[in-house]
Amino acid sequence: MTWMLTKGLIAAVIVVGVSEVSNRHPRLGGLLLSLPIVSLIAFAFTWQQHHDLPNLSRLARETVVLVLIGMPFFLPIALAGRLNLGFWPAYFAGIVLAAASIGAWLWLGPKSI
Repeated sequence: MTWMLTKGLIAAVIVVGVSEVSNRHPRLGGLLLSLPIVSLIAFAFTWQQHHDLPNLSRLARETVVLVLIGMPFFLPIALAGRLNLGFWPAYFAGIVLAAASIGAWLWLGPKSI
């Protein structure tokens, strides 16, 4: 139970930290968001807990594919000014686009990479 609370606390610190930094320095916030901080921590925790390299390798392959397929999320937010969208409509449009592309991959794509 302590291990789960520790992981949750680390995740919360990362989210709050990136949010605060991006408020003052959007470029630095973007850099921090683009880093696979959560992936690095998750891989280390998973390895520490299970020591299962084949499973971790599969997780890495699935992550690479799903990160690329989830990129449509950013398009409406990045183009919100040009599309005359407010934050929430752009945010939800991004969620719909990402859900559609990821859902299509999970439904139509291979069962394993």
